[in-house]
Amino acid sequence: MIVYEMPKESDTALPDLMEPISRKPRLRDVAAAAGVSVATASRVFSNSPNVSPAAVGAVLAASERLNYRLDPIARALRTQVTGTVGMLVPDISNPFFAELIEAVARVLERANLDLLLADSRGSLEREARWLVTLGERKVDGLLVVPSHHHQSLEPLRRASAAVPVVQLDRQVDDLPADFVGVDNIAGLRMVLDHLLDQGVRRVAMISGVFTTSTGRGRLAAFRTMLEQRPALEAGEPLLGDFSVAFGRSAARALVAGGQLPEAAVCGSDIIALGVMAELRTLGLHVPRDVLVTGFDGIPMTELTDPPLTTVRQPFAGIAAEAARLLQLRIGGDDGPPQRSEIVPELVARASSHRESP
Repeated sequence: MIVYEMPKESDTALPDLMEPISRKPRLRDVAAAAGVSVATASRVFSNSPNVSPAAVGAVLAASERLNYRLDPIARALRTQVTGTVGMLVPDISNPFFAELIEAVARVLERANLDLLLADSRGSLEREARWLVTLGERKVDGLLVVPSHHHQSLEPLRRASAAVPVVQLDRQVDDLPADFVGVDNIAGLRMVLDHLLDQGVRRVAMISGVFTTSTGRGRLAAFRTMLEQRPALEAGEPLLGDFSVAFGRSAARALVAGGQLPEAAVCGSDIIALGVMAELRTLGLHVPRDVLVTGFDGIPMTELTDPPLTTVRQPFAGIAAEAARLLQLRIGGDDGPPQRSEIVPELVARASSHRESP
């Protein structure tokens, strides 16, 4: 509510009756409170490098005291920059993507950038439509988890011609854009070495199909690490989608195949949850009958029975690196595409530890 002050009888000059006592603080108010010029305050909010750290600190402190917030429409008209980043994921209900989104949102908030979130639901048609829609919203850049390693190419190529694009977790073949994800080779190395320490010799890989770079990357990493560990043997991998339902069907296939592997190495935590649930339904015990490992490090892996061994992705590091690259591109960096693979952490829990006799 805006409150207007009526003139007192003792006033010698008639005040402007349309000037509110309580109004939103303006840029000039922040500048005055910080003891800098309006131009300097403006450069602070536009992330200009030509401002001293002391001035930046004073302006930000003053804006906090006054509860000042930039008018995004005015800023966009003035600078052609909206301060908004679009993020497109294939399944917002997947706990892994929820963790990734949360990490990205925190990083962008610290950079004074707003996030517009979209969910393609794994549909190429929805993905293409959302890329157009986010472009129409005048986002400054896009963080994208592609739905398909090849069929997402043309929509993403068109989008990247208009705004900077950084790919997260998954990537598209032949797309000249930055990529940030986990180091799958390091993650699978940790898993297989851990299983060797447990005395395991027969393993089975259960992971996603080749439609995503994640599925391809983890299967390739598994095979590479297996070749370097002759003490381990594995049959043909079981491939499907990254879902609990596929994990359940893969567990049934393992049991129906006759000789159970000593350990099931799952390409995601979601798959591993399905595997463990179905093994329990079939009357088998984890880890007594089969050891199980996951990959991603979603929070619910701590709550399973038994708690699930997993490769924890460095969500904060991935988000920070993706935001850094995107801001560089938004700022005009036109260097060659960069690829960043960040080393994860093995979290060894009861699901992969042999029980004492």
